[in-house]
Amino acid sequence: MHCPFCNTEDTKVIDSRLVGDGLQVRRRRQCTVCNERFTTFEVAELIMPGVIKNGHLREPFNEDKLRRGLQKALEKRPVSTDDIEMAISQIKSRIRATGEREIPSKMIGNLVMDELKKLDKVAYIRFASVYFSFDDIEQFGSEIAKLQAKETQN
Repeated sequence: MHCPFCNTEDTKVIDSRLVGDGLQVRRRRQCTVCNERFTTFEVAELIMPGVIKNGHLREPFNEDKLRRGLQKALEKRPVSTDDIEMAISQIKSRIRATGEREIPSKMIGNLVMDELKKLDKVAYIRFASVYFSFDDIEQFGSEIAKLQAKETQN
């Protein structure tokens, strides 16, 4: 692994631990030349299905786009980066579990909604407002009422 500070190849692993339900390995590394420390993440590279957009356009699955969407919804909310990464891992696992070569983008949106509902209700409402294209305050109220009804059932 190249050091991101001095670009030397000589680095050593100081600490390793599993993250994301054991689907990732987080490694703390130290450069043996400049002694700077940095973190790397390792994941198994698995083929993700393609995504069929609403207009029937097809594109490859984009994990960065998924991460940006979650981070935008969770902006300034008390949710840890580890929890976000765990949610991303869960979504990807559920997508792979379909066994399909292509999946509709709507399915990804629904999986994101499920994870946000578990992580943070405010972030869920933020995402839902964009995902469902809320036009007025009544739609917000309706979605909040659904959330409250589900919480009283549990």
